[in-house]
Amino acid sequence: MGRSVEEAFEQAAVALTAVVADVNAIKQRESIEVRCEAPDLELLLVSWLNAIIYEMAVRKMLFGTFRIVLAGCSLTGTLAGEKVDPERHRVAVEAKGATVTELKVSCDQDGQWLAQCVVDV
Repeated sequence: MGRSVEEAFEQAAVALTAVVADVNAIKQRESIEVRCEAPDLELLLVSWLNAIIYEMAVRKMLFGTFRIVLAGCSLTGTLAGEKVDPERHRVAVEAKGATVTELKVSCDQDGQWLAQCVVDV
């Protein structure tokens, strides 16, 4: 959850990383930028999380800090993290992909944004 849709997407990314490894053990040594587009915010969330999963797999990195900028249903995100260090990171599982199961992006009456979906591991 977050006070903005951007913050909710960033928190969803932190939750994704927390499934894989201890977020607090990840140092922000390197930043990369990703871009995503989708027809709506819900599918943009899936695209965003899948972009992170892709970068984790291809670069053999873990990311602990996320910042995004939204422009409609386009997203530019910055992922900060480091190469996996088996001694420190103790990777529990490998995330395979974000799905549309339980997919929801919404704002409640208090102005808090929720961004959620199921991630296959």
